[in-house]
Amino acid sequence: MHFSALADTAHAASPAFAVALDNVGMQHIDLILTLSDLPQHPLAVKADVSVNLPQPDKKGIHMSRLYQHLYQWVQVQSVSPATLHDLLAILLQSQQECASTNASLHLSAQLLLRRPALKTPALAGFKAYPLTISATLINNELNIELSVAIGYSSTCPCSASLSRQMLSEQFQQQFAGQPVVDTALASQWLLQHASLATPHSQRSTAQLRIKLNPAQHDFGILPLIDHAEQALATPLQTAVKRADEQEFARLNGANLMFAEDAARRLHAALNQHYDAFSIAVAHHESLHPHDAVANVTFAANSNG
Repeated sequence: MHFSALADTAHAASPAFAVALDNVGMQHIDLILTLSDLPQHPLAVKADVSVNLPQPDKKGIHMSRLYQHLYQWVQVQSVSPATLHDLLAILLQSQQECASTNASLHLSAQLLLRRPALKTPALAGFKAYPLTISATLINNELNIELSVAIGYSSTCPCSASLSRQMLSEQFQQQFAGQPVVDTALASQWLLQHASLATPHSQRSTAQLRIKLNPAQHDFGILPLIDHAEQALATPLQTAVKRADEQEFARLNGANLMFAEDAARRLHAALNQHYDAFSIAVAHHESLHPHDAVANVTFAANSNG
């Protein structure tokens, strides 16, 4: 039995409007792959892949080839900055008839990391870190960026100061006229009244984006997260008992932060390790129905 060749409209026809296109491809492709940073932990990702279409009279690219090459490649390769060049070059090679010169890949995932409790031995849980890896190959020049979101707690310095002021005024009123205050009485009063006013704190987010050296062999995801959490000092917790919750409260009290403070802390930490990065922090206010935000960008060859 003879079957006719299936029509290839994308390449047999001409477009109604002759316009070159910057990007053509697919978004939100489901994949499982391995990152060089975590070789024993396959990661479920959403992938966006595209190439440019510089020929204005070409109706379409070979869309299915992008999917096939991407799917086949991640089955046998660990994804790293050093190997991304090869992948993007393969994608461009698959579009020779379209004369594509640029290719891009965007990976997004939720990285689950086991995090121990602050005080309780053997107590731990998993925390999700949203991350993205973006790579572009333009005229054979590779650019790679890593972005990670870090959750932390922020306690308002102004609110803390106002709370302390109210506590101090109430303490003076309670023990007015007493030249010497019995420490046991003072301690008992504080146990009952130290929460007379409490500072507000909120769950907060830092979005970190760093530019990577295309020749390096891993993305440095874990060091980036550790640098950020150490700088902020109040990362969100997973499993806790009372001792852990008390330690978390202590850390919040010892690290009062406006959004500006958090951004500057992160800048100081990242500046020691990375030549180019951007930071965007958002404090999801409990006092207001809006967020407090701060942003900073740094490049070693600029005045940032």
